Amino acid sequence: MAQSHKFQDMEEMGEGLVAFINSSLLEPLRQVKDEHLALFDKHLETKDIVTQIAQDVTQIEERAGQMLVDMEEEKTSRERELDSLEEQLRQATAKSQMSDSELQFLQRELESLRHTEHELQTLQSEVDEDTTVVIPSAIYVAQLYHHITKIKWEYDTPPNVLKGVHYGADLATPINIDTSTRSRSDVSDQLWGFVSTEW
Repeated sequence: MAQSHKFQDMEEMGEGLVAFINSSLLEPLRQVKDEHLALFDKHLETKDIVTQIAQDVTQIEERAGQMLVDMEEEKTSRERELDSLEEQLRQATAKSQMSDSELQFLQRELESLRHTEHELQTLQSEVDEDTTVVIPSAIYVAQLYHHITKIKWEYDTPPNVLKGVHYGADLATPINIDTSTRSRSDVSDQLWGFVSTEW
């Protein structure tokens, strides 16, 4: 049934185009063509933005993951050093055989380690914020684009190939367009043909 509506829509569009041509109103046809080209340009720009967002999200996730691993290792190492220094300090105090200068040195080391631990916690909070604010907002933009177009793109394709799947109301349609062999207007027409005008 959806197919018959498409044929009917295409027939009406064809009749409208014939009427434009017969009435010698070329300016509206040029305007329609320009609008199609503008839509296609906007589509390519949006695809580039979404691709960049996806790459940025992946890089941020990788960096954040590595920073968390590094910080955990550093934190564990500092905690071991801190425990060791505290134990040394307890033993030295208990034995009362430590000179004032040695005691002050250990106390300075202990303070330095506490300060470093505080800096690590601050850095970890910043990384946590990146993983809970920056990444989700980028994902939201990509999901919004997918929600509007119902197209799920593949991003690991050559620059001249548009590849993905359009998830329509009745069926999923694969998209595989070589933009080097077709006009921008044709590609734009095909892509915008997938997008429903019913809201």
